[in-house]
Amino acid sequence: MAHKKGQGSTRNGRDSNPQYRGIKKYGGEKVKPGQIIVRQCGTRFKPGKNVMMGKDYTIFSVVDGNVQFDTRRRINVLPVEGS
Repeated sequence: MAHKKGQGSTRNGRDSNPQYRGIKKYGGEKVKPGQIIVRQCGTRFKPGKNVMMGKDYTIFSVVDGNVQFDTRRRINVLPVEGS
């Protein structure tokens, strides 16, 4: 007869890795080509000028410039003059 209680199994104990979503660069901040501006679920923000959207809805810059948020949740990157 056992003198210690046996270890039971559990159905918990698994978790997925975090997604780290949200705004990474705010209005007026400088970005370089390829820098992520927003990581999002679906098209909460839409791409504007000099910006592209990845297949997971990540919005990133295509040129050097400053981030600008439009009133209609559109994100633009305004190129830096004289560069």
